[in-house]
Amino acid sequence: MSYISSPQDQVRALHDRLLWMTVALCGAVMLLVIRLWGLQVWYGDYYHQLSEQNRLRHVPIQAPRGLVYDRAGRLLVTNVPSLNLYVVEEDMTDPAATITEISRTLGWPEEEVRGRLSNRRRSAYLPVLIKQGLSLAEAARLEAHRLTLSGLKIEVEARRRYLYDSMASHLLGYVGEVTAEQIENAKGDTASPGTIIGQSGLEASYDHWLRGRDGLKRIEVDALGHERRVVDAVEPARGDDLYLTIDMELQRVAEEALGGRAGAIVAVDPGSGDVLAMVSHPAVDPNLLSGSMSTTEWNRLVNDPDHPLTNRVVQGVYPPGSVFKIPVAAAALESGQIRLDDHLFCQGGLQFGRRFFRDWKAGGHGNISMIDAIAQSCDVYFYRLGSMMGVDTIAKYAAEFGLGQPSGIALGSERRGVIPSTEWKAKAIGEPWYPGETLSVAIGQGYVGVTPLQMADLVAVVASGGARYQPHLVRAIQDRASGRRVDFPPVRLADAAVGSKTLQILRRALTAVVQDEHGTGGSARSKLVSIGGKTGTAQVVGSQPGVGQVKAPSGFEDHAWFVAFAPVESPTIAVAVLVEHGGHGGSAAAPLAKRVIESYLRPYMPSPPPAPPGEITESRPVGRPQRG
Repeated sequence: MSYISSPQDQVRALHDRLLWMTVALCGAVMLLVIRLWGLQVWYGDYYHQLSEQNRLRHVPIQAPRGLVYDRAGRLLVTNVPSLNLYVVEEDMTDPAATITEISRTLGWPEEEVRGRLSNRRRSAYLPVLIKQGLSLAEAARLEAHRLTLSGLKIEVEARRRYLYDSMASHLLGYVGEVTAEQIENAKGDTASPGTIIGQSGLEASYDHWLRGRDGLKRIEVDALGHERRVVDAVEPARGDDLYLTIDMELQRVAEEALGGRAGAIVAVDPGSGDVLAMVSHPAVDPNLLSGSMSTTEWNRLVNDPDHPLTNRVVQGVYPPGSVFKIPVAAAALESGQIRLDDHLFCQGGLQFGRRFFRDWKAGGHGNISMIDAIAQSCDVYFYRLGSMMGVDTIAKYAAEFGLGQPSGIALGSERRGVIPSTEWKAKAIGEPWYPGETLSVAIGQGYVGVTPLQMADLVAVVASGGARYQPHLVRAIQDRASGRRVDFPPVRLADAAVGSKTLQILRRALTAVVQDEHGTGGSARSKLVSIGGKTGTAQVVGSQPGVGQVKAPSGFEDHAWFVAFAPVESPTIAVAVLVEHGGHGGSAAAPLAKRVIESYLRPYMPSPPPAPPGEITESRPVGRPQRG
């Protein structure tokens, strides 16, 4: 029997359906209202910002960096116009095609382009720098594809230009785009993604002054990201200018003197701490480093066995060889272990325990005084001094000349070197000090390690009579906004705790090194100016006791040192020269120091009177020259 609903049941069912449809419709309307409220109120600012970014863009305007001059006002670093390629990722409608075209145009692997895009930490609407310094052909080809390959931008901006190419490159440094790691580690810095900052040298140390303040422009763009008009802009403020202590003419002479050899030359004014020249070879042109170098090229430089990115003047640590005899002699005199007129006997070597320590002169020097021992670089004399004093006395007086500690020069990653002592060895190696090790230290071998800048400071302290100045590179900064120039006076440190009599003896001895017939630095003797100095030959590979001298294989030859000051009567320049694997300091390094010194002092030499026919005259300095 089938059930037949009554009219009342049908009306009731229809009513229920209408009720549920009404509830569903009201629910849908309510959800729509909530969604609209969320879009317009809760997320309103967010979507408004997105729409504004589609229409309006905030584009940074790079501030031109300050200029750099040498002590004579010669321009060293400037800015030049550059065509720079940027990509805005959000505007790329076909990223694969865009990357392929950039790769073809620049001759880069596609992975290189992708890597530059993936390394950024910024809004997708901000432009990513791909390459600085596009050629006209590259710019023309990319510009021709702008309509079909959206997201490309070519901007004309200031690019760093180093006018002397690789000359003084380690000193000046280079610039590059700030990295994500640098932004994370920055304290109080305003650098944002895309900002060009100093990455090494003075560019990094004085980046706060050189960088200036970037500007900002607000532009309106079309659907493809192309600029339609500039809404408003805040102009950038150019960075301040640096005036250096460097004499670029002397820098050129020092660079040419060192030539293609690996090593370092540094010249300072012993009366102020002004760094007059600073050379580190091999070097790299900072114009290449400041451009858009590919990852392959960068890795090649980083892994180069010659380490062209290392500033050997402050980052290279070497055994000083016989140059270290200067503080050892000072320690012996100051501690009362020996007097000036005392003689020690040298028979060509010294037996100490089971080891025989050789002198460089097989037949020995006989009975020899301190002046002659320094002039002729007698090893046995200093073996005996070291044995009498002990390593801690040597370390104490070495510190008075600034060894084993950073100089404080405004260059990053300066190394402090090593001046060993019993305490140092216990901490660094966990072993006691053995007396035989002191003999090696006394001639600048063993654990002793110094930088070329420390060697220049060492001879500067002797030349100045014990005065110590912090080496510095910047004489003044000129404020671009006001035109006001702020000068930096010399910073005098605590004088060396070494008596004036001892320092006079050291100056006599260093003069004898160059001027005496048997001195090891005769190749630095000059007809133009009186020079004092000290040679050093530092072993790279130690020889075995009792084995005669053998020729070292290529790359393991001794390092050649020479430190010098001039004029002897009133010093105005101190020089340290290091030639890696150059052999003997007297033949490899001393002539380079002579060339640098003569170049610096020649303009201040008095003109000699006319000489009678057949007579040779020499010119000598008068008073203390002041340069630049």
